[in-house]
Amino acid sequence: MMTFVAPCAIGAEKILSNELKQLGFKPAGSAVGRVAFTRGGENAADGGSQPPENPLEDLAAAYRANLRLRTADRVYLRLASFPARDFEALFEGVRSVSWEDWFPRNVRVTVDKVRTRGSKLSSEHSIQGVTHKAVYERLGSVWKMRTLPETGSAATVRVYVENDEASVLLDLSGMPLHRRGYRTAGGEAPIRETLAAVLLQLASWRRKTPLHDAFCGSGTIPIEATLYAHNIAPGLGRAFALSDLAPFTSSEALDLLRRERLAAASEIRTDCLVRVTGSDIDSKALAAAKANAERACSIAGQALQEIGNGARIPRPDFTQASFADLEAPYPEGLLLSNPPWGERLGDIDSALDLYRSMGELWRSFPGWDFGFITSQEGFEDALGRSASKKKPLKSGNLDTKFYLYNRESGRH
Repeated sequence: MMTFVAPCAIGAEKILSNELKQLGFKPAGSAVGRVAFTRGGENAADGGSQPPENPLEDLAAAYRANLRLRTADRVYLRLASFPARDFEALFEGVRSVSWEDWFPRNVRVTVDKVRTRGSKLSSEHSIQGVTHKAVYERLGSVWKMRTLPETGSAATVRVYVENDEASVLLDLSGMPLHRRGYRTAGGEAPIRETLAAVLLQLASWRRKTPLHDAFCGSGTIPIEATLYAHNIAPGLGRAFALSDLAPFTSSEALDLLRRERLAAASEIRTDCLVRVTGSDIDSKALAAAKANAERACSIAGQALQEIGNGARIPRPDFTQASFADLEAPYPEGLLLSNPPWGERLGDIDSALDLYRSMGELWRSFPGWDFGFITSQEGFEDALGRSASKKKPLKSGNLDTKFYLYNRESGRH
């Protein structure tokens, strides 16, 4: 059975593990910033016997993970794990992988990242070079070619060497999974879509609960909430790198992938009440938010049409307003926002000044819970309120913290 590895924001490993279980996968161990998993099966979730070997089902699972996971940054296939205390062992371990089973003959192979920890092999550049050489030597030997044409699509490999154990991973996603395919304009400092999905889970948001983003920017949080509430698979609007790998090009595999897509479309919920809104003072950001939301919901509509369903997904409602002028649209709900951090928008002092004035939101939204993400350590002091829950998160190179305030949270 194939083992997959899904990187995620550091601090979101438990959220991703829970999501994998809900989708029928079986988590198979986690490390900082990633979770390993298998396709699971009827008895896998409760510790029962493993499902039987079925390569086609594993291929379908690979596509399903890319299509449906909201909080994972990518999906990799673990091709090998082996002891690697020196470069000879690394070379032989990589060379022993049956790369020819995965790649077409005109493939361009890139070793994009190497991570080392607690190992004798510590030079990432050298590990990268040895891995690349071993892959190409294997392919050249099997295919009886001195040099590969490298005119086809790129395939990406990643290597982890931890405690003298190497793991060789093949990228099945291509573009990072936060690139859902609906963003027509990024706006300034947009939060990653995968991180927005993590925040929704950390806040324990449910579709029946009204949600408002008072600093919506280009609309990422409201759009991700809309996708989650209607059970819209986030990958319906894009392709994945696995489509260029040899095992996925057979007629049987293509039929499985088509069925996975149709199954995802059939599970879109169109019968639920969803009240998602956003506001921002910037008219250009709002225009981007509306365009992105329209694209996201249109992608879902197209998937529904593929199964003969003409239902329309309601778009989030966006309005231009300063947070100070807002009034709660409903008696209770969740206000979830990514306010300016002072990193790329203005400076730190102006961000802290903004946080000091955000206490107005408690008067305008008296029955609501609040969630904010920021990189500023002085957020609570500036806001004048202690969070009921705090969670450090690192997405990319940004160290942030999520602050959750339930309606009982008070001032210092």
